[in-house]
Amino acid sequence: MESLLFCRISVIIITASQEEGQMSKHLIVYTTKYGTTEKAAGIIKDNLPGAITCNLKKEKCPELENFDWIIIGGSIYAGRIQKELKKFCRQNLSRLLPKNLGLFICCMYDGEKAEKQFLEAFPEELRRAARVRAIFGGELSLDKINFLEKFVIKKFIGVKESVSRFQPQAIAEFARKLGE
Repeated sequence: MESLLFCRISVIIITASQEEGQMSKHLIVYTTKYGTTEKAAGIIKDNLPGAITCNLKKEKCPELENFDWIIIGGSIYAGRIQKELKKFCRQNLSRLLPKNLGLFICCMYDGEKAEKQFLEAFPEELRRAARVRAIFGGELSLDKINFLEKFVIKKFIGVKESVSRFQPQAIAEFARKLGE
């Protein structure tokens, strides 16, 4: 079984490293549904000078060739990662594999369930090529979801109030590992 760094937040990033006194270029590519992954990407960006973020749902991704590190992350919603992120990985697989890669997901599970979601989120080739992999916790904010989602969550899952497992310090540690 693949070993993962278990943290409690979700984010997508590209990291910086030192080569011949130059800071390498890093890109943080992510998708988010309700903003938790975007918040995490911002924390990673703040910890990696010069990092660039790209929300695949809102903007076109910069040319991957311009970056040394690419961090890819997304949130799990209804058991799946967003289709935009899956499509990005599939369409860019051959350009991503030679890069320094980091992968992460944001989800509400821990342990084996979270690891299963990670394994299903990314193609095997990317998981094997990634230098840093992590599973972060997430947030469930009842005031951000629609009535039907709220009903299902309260009735069938039993969640009656908003839940946060967001840990900014875990994200900063993840970014530090990317910069080593």
